[in-house]
Amino acid sequence: KKTSPSLYFLYKNGFLPESLRIIGYARSDLTDGELRQRLAPFLLKGKDADQATVDAFLSCCSYVSGPYDGDDGFKRLETAILAAEKQSCRCRLGRLYYLALPPTVYPVVCRGLKNNCDGISRDNPENWIRLIVEKPFGRDTDSSEELAEQLGELYDEHEIYRIDHYLGKEMLQNLFVLRFANCMFSSMWNRDNVASVQITFKEDFGTQGRGGYFDSFGIIRDMIATHLSQILAFVAMEKPATLHPDDIRDEKLKLLRCVEAAKAENCVLGQYTRKGDEPGYLDDPTVPEGSTTPTFASIVLNINNDRWAGVPFIIKAGKALNERKADVRIQLRQPPTFIFPGSPEYLRNEIVLRLQPDEAIYAKIVVKSPGLDMGTEVSEMDLDYRRRYPGAVIPDAYSRLILEAVRGDQQHFLRRDELRAAWNIFTPLLHQIDRGDVPIHEYEFGGRGPAKAEEMLEKVGYRRPVDYKWQLKHLSCVDCVGGEDDDE
Repeated sequence: KKTSPSLYFLYKNGFLPESLRIIGYARSDLTDGELRQRLAPFLLKGKDADQATVDAFLSCCSYVSGPYDGDDGFKRLETAILAAEKQSCRCRLGRLYYLALPPTVYPVVCRGLKNNCDGISRDNPENWIRLIVEKPFGRDTDSSEELAEQLGELYDEHEIYRIDHYLGKEMLQNLFVLRFANCMFSSMWNRDNVASVQITFKEDFGTQGRGGYFDSFGIIRDMIATHLSQILAFVAMEKPATLHPDDIRDEKLKLLRCVEAAKAENCVLGQYTRKGDEPGYLDDPTVPEGSTTPTFASIVLNINNDRWAGVPFIIKAGKALNERKADVRIQLRQPPTFIFPGSPEYLRNEIVLRLQPDEAIYAKIVVKSPGLDMGTEVSEMDLDYRRRYPGAVIPDAYSRLILEAVRGDQQHFLRRDELRAAWNIFTPLLHQIDRGDVPIHEYEFGGRGPAKAEEMLEKVGYRRPVDYKWQLKHLSCVDCVGGEDDDE
């Protein structure tokens, strides 16, 4: 659903060579034609679907059936790869192995690939083999390191691309530019001006029959220790020396090492319950009876460095909430004095980056209310991508990351040491949760989450703005045609 449309996007727009060959490998018994029939519906979606281009792309796709263990299947795969490479007239060859598999089988599959599918021609030193692996990368520090050690015995670190699709999102990459290319932001991005930072991920649906998978991980392992910790690193890291991938990842690593381990007293966990016709988490037949796996977590983290000491970073993620969105919210401190009507505590400036949906960057500022009185209200300076860049196509995160892997750019992929540093932040808390030492609070489907989470926000100093909604403006008119809660 994700990989094939992303590859097709790159192919259609000329980012992949005409000599491209895509070979699927799995246990299912399929022919090349049956594989193409399965892929076609995902490629023909959208108003700009092009049957001829889809057919040309599908002609590049073939299939080999085989088990994940043993050598026979991988030998057949190697035969198919070598045949494809012989047809190519390119003097440089590359193999990109994309493992869309459960991490438990990564070691055995990688060993099968290494032992049987490593026959790329060595005549050209520019030929390459690279490996993309998907999360989850373990369940805690030890299991993550064990998996990294097993893969590291077979492939060098520069050949391993640990993909986190959030790192390929347009707005997260824009955050990097926003911070380090604009003096107006870089000079205020510190503890002297910032009161709190929130990184939020909300889904408005539950597990939808996939509770068996989710229950084995929970919301912290699934979202916070992976995606959101990477967003945290981009928000708080220092400026890298260059745009070289290792310079950027070095700064992310330094930041993650400064983050204190998450504490139970700074954490609120929740699990959604039934509301009306919407089932609760425990109503999902794939969820084990009586499960205490959290579907919501709000965690306050502290960063022990000169830039951020004393600033709370609130990392929040949950399922079955009141809306679908992911954003970063930087709330600034109130002015030391305030001569206008209203409480400055609840009229604070904020910088908000919406990662999804409806990508945008906006700054909440205090302005004079229209009219004769000297009243104040919160408004915004707004960069709405759909209005500012009409017609622009924002590539899917997977398209961007796959292209970077083809080009050998690891800038937006996780390195082993930064992955270890991220797990170190959450592993002690996760072990407490696994032992049942951290309470789970119920919240209704479609709500804001547990009330305790709201209380914790207030306690650490976040002030909810008064009577403000960010309005999504459509290209067809200048009037606001709908808004959403903007009060995280």
